[in-house]
Amino acid sequence: MSPYVLLIIITSLLLGTSLTLFSNHWLMAWMGLELNTLAIIPMMTHPNHPRATESAIKYFLTQATASMMIMFSIIFNAWMTNQWTLLQMSNHTASTLMTLALAIKLGLAPFHFWVPEVTQGIPLSSGMILLTWQKIAPTALLYQISPSLNMEILIMLAILSTVLGGWGGLNQTQMRKVLAYSSIAHMGWTVIIALINPNLMILSLMIYIMTTLTLFLTLNLSSTTKIKSISNLWNKSTPMTMIIFLTLLSLGGLPPLTGFMPKWLILQELIINNNPTMAIVMALSALLSLFFYMRIIYVSSLTMFPTNNNLKHHWFFTQTKTTNMIPTLTTISSMLLPLTPILIIMS
Repeated sequence: MSPYVLLIIITSLLLGTSLTLFSNHWLMAWMGLELNTLAIIPMMTHPNHPRATESAIKYFLTQATASMMIMFSIIFNAWMTNQWTLLQMSNHTASTLMTLALAIKLGLAPFHFWVPEVTQGIPLSSGMILLTWQKIAPTALLYQISPSLNMEILIMLAILSTVLGGWGGLNQTQMRKVLAYSSIAHMGWTVIIALINPNLMILSLMIYIMTTLTLFLTLNLSSTTKIKSISNLWNKSTPMTMIIFLTLLSLGGLPPLTGFMPKWLILQELIINNNPTMAIVMALSALLSLFFYMRIIYVSSLTMFPTNNNLKHHWFFTQTKTTNMIPTLTTISSMLLPLTPILIIMS
């Protein structure tokens, strides 16, 4: 891809997200979402491949449907209330449509079917942007209009996402599909707290993005797309394999890693607000996700596949800009649990 084209695409992604984050008018927020969608499609189809083209078409059709639902809810709310500002979503029908549309944008169950298929058909770099950066703008809208959302529908979608996200990842052999189902489950954790503590929703999203970035960059650096390929990394770079294991455990929410922090705080907030049943269901669904993360580690570390390569461990690999980012991201995604009391005070 030409550097100039890549610069235009990255600028469009940044501009689209910034428009949605900082706008107070519904039309400007909608334009930001559309700019985000259109900017990532050329990245999905590079290099050109029939599977990548199919994934880009699926993504475009799904996002276009969600965008039309958002536009319809905006117009309907403006027709009923004469208000175009984000904080004036007072019509019940419009808020319900907006909740469903943002659920499609985020890939919440039962609107999650496009996420694994699209992620599997595109390169790792595009999948990284799809599962991290593309979540920021819809979550920002959720944060701003959280008092106006349909609480019953949002809670039902969040619980369904955590259960199906954990269940769907059990039988996968491709790392991209594992990360796609992980994204579905984590979006459920992020969304369920939107109505109770929106600041905690932002914290959960930030930790998810940092952890997923670490895993995607490591997989991209080692050109690993299958679970069984991780076992061969022992022969190439032992530190890279250990980073993958540590990040997977953090994604699963295993203490004392960083990924345990948002789950702990969300469960605590649910119990404080007299929702113990919901907290139990969320905690049990987290075990499903932790199980398939542990299965990846078991397959990769305790079962060594036959290979003709020398089993000598290499502790060093070629230093690039990506490798310089990985240590910092690994530290963030695994060692921030001691900061929990400070983050509780801030939220």
